[in-house]
Order: sequence, then structure tokens, then C-alpha cells
Amino acid sequence: MKRLFEKVWTRQQPAPVAPPVEFAPPQPEAPFLAIGDLHGRADLLMALDRLIEAEYPDWSVVFLGDYVDRGDQSREVLELLMSVSEGDSPPVTCLMGNHERMVLDFLDDPAASGRRWLRNGGLQTLASFGVAPPAGGHGDGTAMADVRDRLAEAMGEAAIAWLRGRPLSWRSGDVWAVHAGADPAAPMDSQAGQTLLWGHPRFRNQPRADGQWVVHGHTVVPQPQAQEGRIAVDTGAYATGRLSGAAIAPGGVTFFHAGTE
Repeated sequence: MKRLFEKVWTRQQPAPVAPPVEFAPPQPEAPFLAIGDLHGRADLLMALDRLIEAEYPDWSVVFLGDYVDRGDQSREVLELLMSVSEGDSPPVTCLMGNHERMVLDFLDDPAASGRRWLRNGGLQTLASFGVAPPAGGHGDGTAMADVRDRLAEAMGEAAIAWLRGRPLSWRSGDVWAVHAGADPAAPMDSQAGQTLLWGHPRFRNQPRADGQWVVHGHTVVPQPQAQEGRIAVDTGAYATGRLSGAAIAPGGVTFFHAGTE
């Protein structure tokens, strides 16, 4: 009987849990700023620009995507961001977010992609460019194609080319900037584009084993936070009136905000 109990007891023991990964402070090659999702809030972008000029005038800046949709000033945001570049001093990098991808998908195939985009903030982007929504409803392929043509004309070739040219990631030292997240089991330089734009189901609860840090937007958090190799800075600017960013320097992260405290 004793041997039977020993077997049962052994089967019931939980599997050993790997010890948590100990993350050293981030070590970028040089200090930089990572800015959360703008979503059509040019007013907050301008306020943030004044803050950066006053407090971080020599720091590189990385915008983490989602410049359009939901807010009312998508056109103004794009015009402002298109006026800066990685060739500036200090350099400014604008990553692609899933909402930029949705705009491009709509322009490429309005019948297949229009419904999802319009339901996720695309109507506000159309309005910012002075384009009326489809007269025949979201399921009318002809009406969608007409809206696509009018939006493409209003945006212009330069803006569309700029959107298509946005990178999906940026790196400095052991810190990676992406829009949505990363697969914690895959090397950062081998991530799928879909994952970087839309996220991964294990990203927020499984720390990476390689010690790399990932700063991201996409998922709205009440307060920006840095924990277990993840730095989240999207505080829902379009709805909260609060645009957040992270100042990431060798050895530490601090957060800053423009708009409502």
C-alpha cells in the first residue's frame, strides 16, 4: 500500500516552475524617447513636442505607431510626423502600427478590408481628410472603392508612400521598440510582422529568456509601466487626453506625459 501511495503522491505533484528571469536595467546604446499611440491627437503631439524641447532636446525619438484613426486630427498628425526624419538631429523614427496597416489594406483592397477599418476608427480618419463615408454602407463594394479613390486623392502619393515605408521595429542596445509586442519564445530579429503589429498572446505574461527589453504601445494601460522586460506607454491618448512616453537611458526608465494628468 505504501508504494501505491508513493506513486499517487508523485503523480499529483505540480511540475517544477522555472525561476523568474532576472532583468537587468535596460542598456540602450544611447538615451532615447519612446512615444505611445497618438491616434489623431495632433494637439497632444504639439504639447509633447514642447516638453521634449524643454527637457530632452538632444534625445533620439521613436514613435511607436498608430498615428491615425479614432481621434479627429489624423491628417494633422501625419503632416507633422512627415516633416521629421531619421536624418534629423536628433533623429526621429516613426514605426508602423496596426492602424497604419489597416489604412494601407483599405487602400489596397477596400471591399475586403474596409469594414474592419471603418469600425475601428477609420471614419474619423476619413473625416480628417474631408472624405465622406460610403453612401451605400460598409458592405457595398462599389461605394467602398469610391471612398478609397477619394481618400487616396486627398492623402496624396507622398503620404501613402510614407505610410508604406514605416519600419516595424527599431533597436538600441538591448532595447527593441515595436508597436504591439513580440513572441517571447522567438529571437527579436526573427519576429513575424503580424506579431509586431498586432501582438502575441503570451507577450504580457511570459518574460523573455534572453534579457532583451521591448518598449511598445497598442495595449492601453492606466499608467505607463516597466516590468519583466516590457515597457508599456500607450495611455489611450485619443480617449483620455493623456499622451505618454518613456525616457530610456542606460540603467533606467522614467515616464513623462502631455495633456491631462
